[in-house]
Amino acid sequence: MKVTVVGAGAVGASCAEYIAIKDFASEVVLLDIKEGYAEGKAMDLMQTASLNGFDTKIVGSTNDYSKTAGSDVCVITSGIPRKPGMTREELIGINAGIVKTVSASLIEHSPNTIIIVVSNPMDTMTYLVHKATNLPKNRIIGMGGALDSARFKYRLAEALGAPISDVDGMVIGGHSDKGMVPLIGKAARNSVKVSEFLSEERMDQVVQDTKVGGATLTGLLGTSAWYAPGAAVSAMVQAIACDTKKIFPCSALLDGEFGLNDLSIGVPCVLGANGIEKIVEISLTDAEKAKLAESAEGVQKTNGLLDL
Repeated sequence: MKVTVVGAGAVGASCAEYIAIKDFASEVVLLDIKEGYAEGKAMDLMQTASLNGFDTKIVGSTNDYSKTAGSDVCVITSGIPRKPGMTREELIGINAGIVKTVSASLIEHSPNTIIIVVSNPMDTMTYLVHKATNLPKNRIIGMGGALDSARFKYRLAEALGAPISDVDGMVIGGHSDKGMVPLIGKAARNSVKVSEFLSEERMDQVVQDTKVGGATLTGLLGTSAWYAPGAAVSAMVQAIACDTKKIFPCSALLDGEFGLNDLSIGVPCVLGANGIEKIVEISLTDAEKAKLAESAEGVQKTNGLLDL
């Protein structure tokens, strides 16, 4: 299993680190446009191998896509990060050009690869890769729901005073502060609905805290988060590499599912060796359907800014 991560910044490097530590890949290629940057990050990470007990080989490359040849999974994290006060949507003009070029270069050297898009605005960048390439739709996946759901579970565990391993929850919809749809009605603690433990007011607070999870961290750190995004990507890559058939909310190109067409947005997906093995059309309440439809409108509006 060979994995390429484009963008050796905080998210890309964290992603490479988590993949290596899990030790399911034979090689991880870390690529960046900044001279020597990916090579330095790769060397630093390789020097942890004996300490962390992994045998994955990590290789750095300065914009040499030939080193990515034969990658089973390629992760695109490249693009400028979100700055304080900046929305994900404002990133589109700059990041669209970067993502389009990167995806073409990856496919040139790895025509059978599965692409995971992390660059923001993520749903729109995922849609762009679909439109700019000829890959089957199951092989282009947007990472957003996996991260948002992890943040949702963190807030749920906090509110419940419970260990996170006891908590389950999912966020669908667009990967944006306004677009997220945390499914609080389906959230549970060890199969018991959280409404058995939390007041309506407290559940509403969990939902709101989840939706501004990224913006909260940006305000605290002065830049986007990296540990949780890197971990979310590595979990998705592992599901594909190990063909686990785990369900993650992912940005998938929809063709009638949930009543939506011609857009990529977060929905529950089974991930395995073929990428998106299946889109799971879970039942939604009327309120959840309305929120998902509203989220889709927002994503479509951002998609309209693309120069396709």
